[in-house]
Amino acid sequence: MSFLKVKDLKVHYPIRGGFFNKVISNVYAVDGVNMEIEVGKTYGLVGESGSGKSTIGKAIMGLEKVTSGMVEYEGQELNLKRVGRKTKFRKDVQMIFQDSMSSLNPKKRVLDIIAEPIRNFENLTVTEERKKVLELLDIVGLDEESMYKYSFQFSGGQRQRIGVARAIATNPKLIIADEPVSALDLSVQAQVLNYMKEIQKKMGLSYIFISHDLGVVKHMCDHMYIMYKGRFVESGTREDIYDNPKHIYTKRLIAAIPDVNPKEKLKNKQNRLEIEKYYKENEKTYYDENNRVYDLRKISDTHYVAMKDEVE
Repeated sequence: MSFLKVKDLKVHYPIRGGFFNKVISNVYAVDGVNMEIEVGKTYGLVGESGSGKSTIGKAIMGLEKVTSGMVEYEGQELNLKRVGRKTKFRKDVQMIFQDSMSSLNPKKRVLDIIAEPIRNFENLTVTEERKKVLELLDIVGLDEESMYKYSFQFSGGQRQRIGVARAIATNPKLIIADEPVSALDLSVQAQVLNYMKEIQKKMGLSYIFISHDLGVVKHMCDHMYIMYKGRFVESGTREDIYDNPKHIYTKRLIAAIPDVNPKEKLKNKQNRLEIEKYYKENEKTYYDENNRVYDLRKISDTHYVAMKDEVE
């Protein structure tokens, strides 16, 4: 059962010019997308930089001005322009940002950073508040001394764990994670991702996991949305996307995953070349005369692809 629905969401940025500074065109950052989020599942938003995936996350949170469309939470349409800080939605939906340095106030101790969302929704004593912050730090693998330090005193991986602790402080239903590990070393990435998966099991969380890294998304997500030019080009389960990709853009992303096995490098290089050749020859199958992505077509109970004609 879906508790959050995104319906025909559009975020357009006007481009102005001329003597009177009139709108002469628009940038279609998000151009009509639909999503449904169920309890306890992880949904991946995947695409290259500029595809619009982060804009979707910010729009859901009310951090980005929406041109049209709607977000429905627990059966009620949200007014994204007026989602107050202390509403149930703000308690139930939290966000983890990519840049842990700029998202944590360097002038505040970790105790106050994590306690801030708690203070919005609970009236705890000082002792109760510190106990809860300590419990949250323990969940993400940080000790009691961390409470009294400032964010700049931690490594990137530790700061991101603090961000996770702050995000789960209100016992949310959904966390939108915007490239949460892209700035971290591979070994640290694995630690943070494993903590996120453990926390999900304990709390029954749902995630919208935004990333350009298909390998990370494969590890984390149950369902995936592949995004290009502000639209979804393909959506499906992890198995649909990896074992049976249909859209040429999805195939290009998968083919671009770095080769771990040296013996497969030549074979995969040839595969990439063939995909690029096919893409150039069949581009009109995937994009209309205005170079806009087609609407999604259902090809199975879980798998949807944006194409002009029937998928073979």
